[in-house]
Amino acid sequence: MRTKNDPCVLGDEINAVIFGVDGVIIDSARAAAAAWKTVFDPFLRTYAAAHELGFVPFDVRRDYLRYHHGKPRLAGARDFLASRDITLPYDDLRGLTTRQEEFFLAEVHRHGVSAFASAVTLIRETHRRGIRTAAVSTQRYGTEVLRNAGVVSMFDIVLDGLDAPGTGLPSCPDSALFVQAALRLGAKPGCTAVVEENAAAVLAAQRGGFALVVGIDRLGGAALGEHGADFVVTDLSELRLRGRHHLTPGAV
Repeated sequence: MRTKNDPCVLGDEINAVIFGVDGVIIDSARAAAAAWKTVFDPFLRTYAAAHELGFVPFDVRRDYLRYHHGKPRLAGARDFLASRDITLPYDDLRGLTTRQEEFFLAEVHRHGVSAFASAVTLIRETHRRGIRTAAVSTQRYGTEVLRNAGVVSMFDIVLDGLDAPGTGLPSCPDSALFVQAALRLGAKPGCTAVVEENAAAVLAAQRGGFALVVGIDRLGGAALGEHGADFVVTDLSELRLRGRHHLTPGAV
């Protein structure tokens, strides 16, 4: 992993940037944590009663940060339940994650979501310099969340989980998803940067041979450098563009 003392200046070969949606473009942590609580608390209450245990509710800050931040939804659910000594079959885990997605969308529709101001600033600047952009999510709601935040039109293309069925695109973080986004942008992976907060997505992008993989770790503890991020930042304001096609993490 590069450090801020080794800024990784890229030249004019960078002509596209692929952004993740949750935690990169969209501030979705509050809605996601609230949705997990809505799913887990009834389940935990029932489980505690059946096994004659005390009921301990899901903590929207502590449990979300420890077990869900920077992880795919299924892995987060599995790890949280494991912390309570609960193991569920795959189908039951999928059922919980599907319900969480439904409650998450309800939270979005009820309270709305917003884009990070630094993300909006960076995306506008990439376009001003002739760099094309894509927003990518394995979740079915990706486009809907971007639309709710009023930023969907800022991207040249958007790929989300609704694009996956019947197209061969993966429904979980995979290098093929990023490669497909680059191809639709008319760019090669070796000329494209990827910005993600999810450890699995960072690893997938690294395996895809992209020119630069930037990890966003806003809340700390995601260890994205260990999963292949060339550079880890806490906010997109730490990225700078130099020249026409120069993407410089950590530059002043």
